[in-house]
Amino acid sequence: MATHQLTILIDKLTNSIEHAASGKSYATEVQPFSISDYKLLGKSLWLFDWKSELLSQERSIYKLIVLNDEKSIHGLISIQDKGDHVYVHLLESSKANRGKKKAYLGIPGNLMAYACKLSFEKGYDGYVSFESKSKLVAHYRKVLSANVLFGNVMIIDTQAAKILVDRYFS
Repeated sequence: MATHQLTILIDKLTNSIEHAASGKSYATEVQPFSISDYKLLGKSLWLFDWKSELLSQERSIYKLIVLNDEKSIHGLISIQDKGDHVYVHLLESSKANRGKKKAYLGIPGNLMAYACKLSFEKGYDGYVSFESKSKLVAHYRKVLSANVLFGNVMIIDTQAAKILVDRYFS
């Protein structure tokens, strides 16, 4: 199964997700993503092949929803437990939450914070790694306080992970 480079901009670190037009925040929940969820996805709303991610035995997929609105999936993340840290394979916002006219801000940050939270829960001290597109390395350094491990592989360490988790899950 191929690995992907993260290409998503972290638009804004919010305390949940924020309606772009009104600035109103909405409480969110991250839940496991299942094959029944996949059947509800409009394929035209997503760039990546989430079915192949679901079929991978080593990866877990999670969906971001607004609390009490389980039918609207705002973002998806594919992660793998590497035994000493969490690795993010894919991260994507739904079509409505991409581009200049996106409905909500904070989705990528929320999902990355969830990966950090899982890392803490697994006893990995919040460590999360991912591969970045070259042109986004500086962006992830600035917004997530991620560091280059080697090549385009980046890591979020304990201190940066704690900041993200505290912001989204306090």
